[in-house]
Amino acid sequence: MKSLTKVIPLVVTLLACAFLFVPIVLSVLAGVTVNYFQGLSSGLTLKWVGQVWELYSRSIFLSIWLALACLVVTLVLGVPAAYALARNPGRSSRILEEFISLPLAIPGLAIALALLQLYGTYHGFRTHWSFILVGHVLYTLPFMVRSVLSVLAAIDLKTLEEGAASLGAGPAQRFVDVVVPNAMPGILAGALTVVTLSIGEFNLTWMLHTPLMKTLPVGLADSYASMRLEVASAYTLVFFLMIVPLLMAMQWASARAQRIMQ
Repeated sequence: MKSLTKVIPLVVTLLACAFLFVPIVLSVLAGVTVNYFQGLSSGLTLKWVGQVWELYSRSIFLSIWLALACLVVTLVLGVPAAYALARNPGRSSRILEEFISLPLAIPGLAIALALLQLYGTYHGFRTHWSFILVGHVLYTLPFMVRSVLSVLAAIDLKTLEEGAASLGAGPAQRFVDVVVPNAMPGILAGALTVVTLSIGEFNLTWMLHTPLMKTLPVGLADSYASMRLEVASAYTLVFFLMIVPLLMAMQWASARAQRIMQ
C-alpha cells in the first residue's frame, strides 16, 4: 500500500505533464517546419520566426514594457497596502482586503467594460498604453497584496518594529530596513505572479487594446486567426522563449531570498 501511495501520485503527475507538454512540443515543431501539413519531412526553417518578429515585434516590446510597468506600480501600491493591513489587523482590514481582492471575482471583460465606460471618452488616454496598464494593475494588485500580507502575517511584525524604534529608527526607516527585507519572499512571489499574469493576460487586454496597441496574447490570437498555422506556431515559440527564462530567473530569485531569510 505504501508503494502504491508513492507510485500513483507520480503517475498522475507524469500524465499531467505529458498532457501539457505534448501539445507545446507539437506547436513549437509546427513553427520551425517548412510546411506543417507535410511535417518534419518538409525540413526545418526559422523563416516563420523571422516573420513573427517582423510583424509582431511591437507587440512583444509592448508586453514587456507593460509587465515591467505593472510590476513597478503594484510594488509601489501593494507592499505599503499589505503592510498597513498587517499592521492594523481587524474587521476593517479584512473588509479592505476583500475589496482589494474584488477584481479576482469579476470577469476581466466586465472590468474592461467598466474602464471603457469610465474613461473611453478620454481619447488621449484611451489610445495610450497606460490605459491597458490600469486594467493590468487592477487585475494583478490583489496577488501582490496577498503574497506580501501572507509573509508579514507569519512574522512578529510588532516586536520587530518596536525593536527598531527603540534603536531610533523612524517609521520610514523601519519600513525600508525592517519590513521590506522580511517581506522579500512574498514580494518576489508576488512579482513573479504579477509579471506572469500581465504578460499572459488576454480577456481584459482584448477589450482595451487598439489596433496599434496589441500585446503578446492579443497578437497571438490575431496570428492564429489571420496567418498561416506555421506563423502562429512560431509566435507561440517566441512567447515561450520570452516567458520561460523570465519565470526561471524570478523563481530562482524567490528561492534564494527564502534561503537567505531562513
